[in-house]
Amino acid sequence: MGDKTMIGFSVVAAVLVTAGLLLPGAPPASAATRTAPRVFRGAGFDACQAPDLATMEAWRAHSSYRAVGIYYGGRSRACGAQPHLTAGWVRRTDAAGWRLLPVYAGSQSPCAVRANPHPIDAGHPAGQGAREAADAVRRARALDIAAGSPLYLDMEAYDTGKPGCASATLAFIRAWDQGVARAGYLSGFYSSADSGAAALERARERGVTHLPDAVWYARWGTAPTVGREPALAEDAWAPHARVHQYAGAVAETHGGRRLTVDRDAVDAPVAVVGP
Repeated sequence: MGDKTMIGFSVVAAVLVTAGLLLPGAPPASAATRTAPRVFRGAGFDACQAPDLATMEAWRAHSSYRAVGIYYGGRSRACGAQPHLTAGWVRRTDAAGWRLLPVYAGSQSPCAVRANPHPIDAGHPAGQGAREAADAVRRARALDIAAGSPLYLDMEAYDTGKPGCASATLAFIRAWDQGVARAGYLSGFYSSADSGAAALERARERGVTHLPDAVWYARWGTAPTVGREPALAEDAWAPHARVHQYAGAVAETHGGRRLTVDRDAVDAPVAVVGP
């Protein structure tokens, strides 16, 4: 457990390249990214709705979890309103020792496996990706999630075997990545291991640029580890740029507070909180 924070600017470029967070020779997107990413290694969970502060306190005291995924925006976000998720909640949970993984559930692939009321516009995927990146940044700032933080784009499972759809989805992802990077944030990506994560790995192997800085992949029923993932090469998004969601929809009670959560093994950037 634990997090690693802030090293000197003189070595940050080398660290970012080593961590897979910056292409060799590429400058940081802005002055805001000129510190090393805040990295957490340990156990995390994500829940559809951000729990209230009393629950977070109970789980901090009585569970091994130290990181939490928060679904903070996007038109495909489930659970409707997030009554507990405010800037005050973000500041207090961070101060209590929680490490936050901000998730933005925007438009979904046109060939999503599940019902998809908010598809990517296959005719203009890059423009749409850029617009949603701007919304993701605006919403992050409103919650005091500062530049230098990762913003994880949630792209649910889709049919990567349909070339036109896969191409539009990738164009959307790359535009979203560029948009958050220009604002000084790191781009993260969540999807199932065998669809979105595998598609990004194939793009990486082809030399495609503007891919996410960190990958959060779902493969349930396996050991909670960020290594040995069949969909990713050993050196892809490594070290310190992976989250493995290894179990889903699990009911747990800690300190008398019950939640239904997905379980995550984390070795990746987490939010920097501040004005």
